[in-house]
Amino acid sequence: MSEEIRVLCAAGVPEDMAKRLSEAIGPVTILKSDDENEIIQEIQDKQVFVVRSKPKVTANIIHNAPALKVVARPGVGTDNIDKEACKNKGVKVINTPEASAASVSELTIGLAISLLRYAFTTCSLLKSGDWAKSKYTGRTVEGKVWGIIGFGGIGRRVAAIVKAMNAQVVAYDPYIPEEQFANSEVKRAVRLEDLLSVSDIVSLHVIMSDETKGMISAEAIQIMKKGSYLINTSRGKVIDHKALMQALANGHLAGAALDVFETEPPSDKELICLDNLICTPHIGGSTEEAFINATDIMIRKLRQMFKPEEGGPIGI
Repeated sequence: MSEEIRVLCAAGVPEDMAKRLSEAIGPVTILKSDDENEIIQEIQDKQVFVVRSKPKVTANIIHNAPALKVVARPGVGTDNIDKEACKNKGVKVINTPEASAASVSELTIGLAISLLRYAFTTCSLLKSGDWAKSKYTGRTVEGKVWGIIGFGGIGRRVAAIVKAMNAQVVAYDPYIPEEQFANSEVKRAVRLEDLLSVSDIVSLHVIMSDETKGMISAEAIQIMKKGSYLINTSRGKVIDHKALMQALANGHLAGAALDVFETEPPSDKELICLDNLICTPHIGGSTEEAFINATDIMIRKLRQMFKPEEGGPIGI
């Protein structure tokens, strides 16, 4: 190509990812911070802006990026990107949802098992010298009804693992074709309420949107079975955290596990310090394998856009 493709990487983009982008796409500049003024200064001559869950890619940034052609997100969520501003400016937004499916689904299962078996609680007690063998009797996933909200790639992976553990799976997703449920041999819930009322364990695998924001409300939590469990590795704002805290405190829910929060880092210490809550710092997609996959997929998609003559399929 005659035109050189220049890439701007947000602060926090892994060094190896930036290196591989420079080798496959073009010269890379790495930002030192998420400051909007610094971004605008550096993005002037860049065709590609690579971001993770930060920074906010605002309309102001897009408006002040005359050369920008694509905002690339190596990961799933694009809620930090003003997609309407991108659309109006003719800037394409790409992401790599398939890259972290294994990592996020495995963490979901691990959190659920840890929750049901009091793994974090008893580990902490044991390290403090308390042999709590007789104090905690856990529960198995086997024989339970596991409800999956969001039946995309991650939801389907969770379903496959859970079914192998001899649990019954029911899933809710109004946008997935019926054959996907049939192919996965998973019962489809027509309404969210139908899933919540029968599930012993509920896990969330949804994008952040106006439709999903606050979908696990105080009313939704009350529909859930008494003594059930809630796992969220998707986006923090899909759950009303005040309602969740009340349900955990009064025993309506036996426990919850959160990898994501309404604000990150979380400011609600009262919630995260509850004994029946497990929390992790948004590490669902943070595995070496997910980073490698995300880089591979992102590079393929960018090459398809900017260097189609060097070709190859986009998908893996």
